[in-house]
Amino acid sequence: MPEPYAAGDPQARRASVALFLAGVAVFALLYSTQPLLPELSHRFAVSPAAASLSVSVTTLTLAVGLLVVGPVSERYGRTRLVTLSLVAATALGLLCAFAPSWPLLLAGRALQGLALAGLPAVAVAYLGEELHPAAAGQATGLYVGGNAIGGMAGRLLSGGLDELGGWRLSVGGIGVLAALCTVAVLWLLPASRRFVPGQPGFGTVLVNTRRVLTDPVLVGLYLLAALLMGAFVSVFNALGFRLAGPPYLLTAAAAGLVFLVYALGSVASTIAGRLADRHGRRTVVPVAVVVMFAGLLGTAVHPLAGVVAALAVMTVGFFAAHGVASGWVGARARLGGRATAQAASTYLFAYYLGSSVAGAVVGHAWSATGWTGVLELTGGLVLAGGLVAVLLARSTSLLQPGNPPVG
Repeated sequence: MPEPYAAGDPQARRASVALFLAGVAVFALLYSTQPLLPELSHRFAVSPAAASLSVSVTTLTLAVGLLVVGPVSERYGRTRLVTLSLVAATALGLLCAFAPSWPLLLAGRALQGLALAGLPAVAVAYLGEELHPAAAGQATGLYVGGNAIGGMAGRLLSGGLDELGGWRLSVGGIGVLAALCTVAVLWLLPASRRFVPGQPGFGTVLVNTRRVLTDPVLVGLYLLAALLMGAFVSVFNALGFRLAGPPYLLTAAAAGLVFLVYALGSVASTIAGRLADRHGRRTVVPVAVVVMFAGLLGTAVHPLAGVVAALAVMTVGFFAAHGVASGWVGARARLGGRATAQAASTYLFAYYLGSSVAGAVVGHAWSATGWTGVLELTGGLVLAGGLVAVLLARSTSLLQPGNPPVG
């Protein structure tokens, strides 16, 4: 079997940049309709709750798709699924801009979620297989940074294009951005060289599922993802209501600029990946959770500048923890002889499940006691995540000669 690409190898750089751009495309498409909900509600004469389905059906089918695509990739490979996922999701994104009716738009968005599942299900597994462990952490951090940039671009660019020409231009513009990223990925991404196909069959999938659900470290990482993502999304869900009320009274467009702090997530996940390569994941993750908790507490201040600064700190902590933990999943599964893509898919399923559940509950917390209720809910989630991170830090390492600890 060929040796993995070492740090500094041009092919390692190509793989890292390709998956960064793929992450930008996927998460720009995923959140492209979020800033458009009021206009979609008006244009299609549907309620605000119904308009929100343009986001929720996509994330729901993405989560379900992750459970299917992960096992499939263990048989048919990584790069093929990445490229097919991007091409299909981009095409569906462009078609959604021409949807003549609300049901067809929702159907397109649901199919898009299934198509998008191909990248997050296999990206970390691909990096873990093709890159040397000394380079994989930084590359995974860069990929997660692409997710952050894509999520931010999907919201900001979509809102800006909506102001220029309405929701169709907005959705179509995000589709064009994704198409440009897809072309770059097709050119840059090295083909898998170290992938070993697994055995086909439903029985094998069941065995792999049992194995990725019985390792206590992997289960802890899944739980960490659900807790931290639940808290992170809940804060931003409730923040719009807070900023729209006194003393801020911000418009939706002005409040949306807060998502610029996502850019810090790209930087944080990349730096955290480097630190994890140097000091170990078990050291970096608990520190990142502490940073996230400190930023969350800071949002209790009243000056707007202070709130934004605290959100920036919270964002840095969250993306640092998520970037390192997602790479940890692949490394743990690989060295433990488990299906890496299936482990990564399970991690992301927990990630989106936590987002869905906590994101729904936080509305009740806001209605009951305002920002205090939001902090109680999200603070409890992050504290629970901190406890999980401490337990993970005490876990038994899986070591191979010459490799850093992977938990």
